[in-house]
Amino acid sequence: MGRTFDENKLPLHVAIIMDGNGRWAKRRGLPRTAGHREGARTLRRLIRDLSDIGIRYATFYTFSTENWKRSEDEVNALMKLLEDNLDDVVNYKDENIRLRFIGGRERLSEKLVKKMENAEENSKDHTGLTVTLAIDYGGRDDIIRAAKKAMELCRDGEISPKDLTEEKFSSLLSTDGYPEVDLLIRTGGEIRISNYMNWQISYAEMYFTDTLWCDFDRKELEKAVEWYTSRSRRFGDAK
Repeated sequence: MGRTFDENKLPLHVAIIMDGNGRWAKRRGLPRTAGHREGARTLRRLIRDLSDIGIRYATFYTFSTENWKRSEDEVNALMKLLEDNLDDVVNYKDENIRLRFIGGRERLSEKLVKKMENAEENSKDHTGLTVTLAIDYGGRDDIIRAAKKAMELCRDGEISPKDLTEEKFSSLLSTDGYPEVDLLIRTGGEIRISNYMNWQISYAEMYFTDTLWCDFDRKELEKAVEWYTSRSRRFGDAK
């Protein structure tokens, strides 16, 4: 059992870039796929920890639009890992967790898309932690898709250009209905956002750690949350 936090100071929405699986495996003389398998186990543990701490929304960068550039063998292994382990990511039926997915589905297998759809349907009425896996997701792609929707709405006369406020544009993104990201966590030592939720992290506090994703545990998560609670979030106000 870890430490508890004042629920009034907790981030409502945490986004996580899970980085370092390949390096974790390399340091142990293992293939990169072994790191991805261990990373999946870390994901299962962290989902439970986030729920236990009291986080309401957690969005994980699972497979980016740029990850298709990796070797065919690694991409195939990652896709198979998703297909085989999606049902085991979390026992959402018992833990009241809602599962959602953002990103394109056109390039994913029918088997994986069907599993995603079933998970969303079966957990849609759950009221606990909302877990979102970003698969074939890119922040710029998300914005472009939203812009195309806005153009279609204008073309069809449903809105006029002057109606396109920030609030309206946000509703056209894949994260419609989500609060904006409060805390972005990136593991693995890199200090960049890598095209992740570019719009949604506009005012997020960004926490970068050298800890590789496979080694990121409850203690590391609590360190990130504690750091967040110490921040003064002014949103442009001089106070």
